[in-house]
Amino acid sequence: MPLLKVDAITGGYGDTEVLRHVSITVEQHEIVSIVGPNGAGKSTLMKTVFGLLHPREGSITFADHDISQLAAHQIVKLGMCYVPQVANVFTSLTVEENLEMGAYALKNGDLEACKQRVYDMFPQLKPRRRQLAGKMSGGERQMVAMGSALMLNPKLLLLDEPTAALSPKLVSEIFERIAHINETGVGIMMVEQNARQSLQMAHRGYVLASGENRHEGTGRALLEDPNVGRLYLGG
Repeated sequence: MPLLKVDAITGGYGDTEVLRHVSITVEQHEIVSIVGPNGAGKSTLMKTVFGLLHPREGSITFADHDISQLAAHQIVKLGMCYVPQVANVFTSLTVEENLEMGAYALKNGDLEACKQRVYDMFPQLKPRRRQLAGKMSGGERQMVAMGSALMLNPKLLLLDEPTAALSPKLVSEIFERIAHINETGVGIMMVEQNARQSLQMAHRGYVLASGENRHEGTGRALLEDPNVGRLYLGG
């Protein structure tokens, strides 16, 4: 069984249908990138997987549990964490306080050991652990947000536009951190505007358009597909 299986889900907001029979899978320890034009339904898919929205049709299975109608806090306890694109840190709290907030559901783990694991992944955060997150750069805030999500040692991490509004140098650094997180055994599903770079590092990818599956395959295969390149990757 895959770690995550989204099976022909249809859904959206109120009476507005955004997703139509969308299916994806994420295997254990895999990076899966979701790309497509604006308005394709990518962020809606992420929110539906995480229980912030519920599908009208189809099913979502995570770690052998049907999570189709579960709330987000119930899904977190099964081992999935989500980093939204915006409002993903507590700006009035320090770096360390943000990490501790991320560990709110930690029951049997060692809080200090969890913080040290995050500091090992993001070394620049430890010397700045007393700094307010709101005083940090966009790239540093993104590291705090990902670090907070990793405090619970999830099986799967959902990332919604992790490099949005960052400089090219910081984009590369965030992608390096994501690859390192994956190397520790955490599965990654991400929506990303930097489609080429995300597909270069992804094991597999999916292209959504108008709320539907249009293409899927390995990251390399999608990059080399002339139709995907012309229609969705800018050439």
